[in-house]
Amino acid sequence: MTDHDPKHAPLAKLVDDNGEPPVVTRATGRGTSLKTSRHLEDLVDRAHAYIDAASAINTRRAYASDWKHFSAWCRRLNLPPLPADPEVVGLYITACASGSSESGGKPKAVSTIERRLSSIAWNYAQRGLTLDRGDRAIATVMAGIRNKHAAPPRQKEAILPEDLIAMLETLDRGSLRGLRDRAILLLGYAGGFRRSEITGLDLGRDQTEDGRGWIEILAKGVLVTLRGKTGWREVEIGAGSTENTCPLTAVMTWIKYARLANGPLFRRVAGRGTTVGSERLHDQEVARLVKRTAVAAGVRGDLTENERKQRFAGHSLRAGLASSAEVDERHVQKQLGHTSAEMTRRYQRRRDRFRINLTKAAGL
Repeated sequence: MTDHDPKHAPLAKLVDDNGEPPVVTRATGRGTSLKTSRHLEDLVDRAHAYIDAASAINTRRAYASDWKHFSAWCRRLNLPPLPADPEVVGLYITACASGSSESGGKPKAVSTIERRLSSIAWNYAQRGLTLDRGDRAIATVMAGIRNKHAAPPRQKEAILPEDLIAMLETLDRGSLRGLRDRAILLLGYAGGFRRSEITGLDLGRDQTEDGRGWIEILAKGVLVTLRGKTGWREVEIGAGSTENTCPLTAVMTWIKYARLANGPLFRRVAGRGTTVGSERLHDQEVARLVKRTAVAAGVRGDLTENERKQRFAGHSLRAGLASSAEVDERHVQKQLGHTSAEMTRRYQRRRDRFRINLTKAAGL
């Protein structure tokens, strides 16, 4: 098979220069029209769908955005984005770190530069090209950037139980939007979910193509089957000690008054909070909800409103469960879907860091 084999022309390039699946053109190497069977068209469409399914939607958006930024930077400096050239990429990450006007005028965080480097490598791979990230033009520059600019990660503030209760009180119990937001906060907190996992839930199995899992309402709680970063897992969310803080009650109330039967669990509420749409809620709305209710409830009142908006986000619910659940650490690890206890400890903001004292154990 050669690169110009007309039988494989439809599959030659599944990602265009903007990181999106292109319109499939069917042409021979001589530029003549090629009649392609409907079966092959279906295979190409399915290949596009599998490419999309290979990574989370937020990851694909980031990859597309980063490639667009890199391509625009290359055009401004009259440099070729293709083929893969380590020296061009090395200059690009240098511009990102230094905050040159061509790269946006503000130095980028090391984590952002590393993500952009991964995005560029991924986009090259989709075009059948290989970027040698071990080339000294990239590896040495990246090592220098890490040494000079790397800083400890800024963790989001954990929402504690008393904080969550205060946040729930800021919501309108008489509106559909208030009922939905109440269910989001309680289910997200008790499940230790990521924001995309919350909004990706359906009312039942195999109800939508973009769903990441589904719920089952049981007598003693909610069973969530979820496709996370580490594969499929079941998350058991028990009923709360009071009706006011019960995730099961909150979810059932939302479903009842929103009159939901199938499809996405959490949806947009239009107008004055009286109409529930069919569209799935965007995961960014979870972060906005946490920020808004945390400010309204006066959580961390010692900080300014802007500082609180920076400290709280969707991950604050996840960190809150890890920090507050007084159970064996293994149960928290399972609930969060972590593969290691060390990752779980990063979320435990209030844990006793000196519970194991090797100084005393050594006899000092």
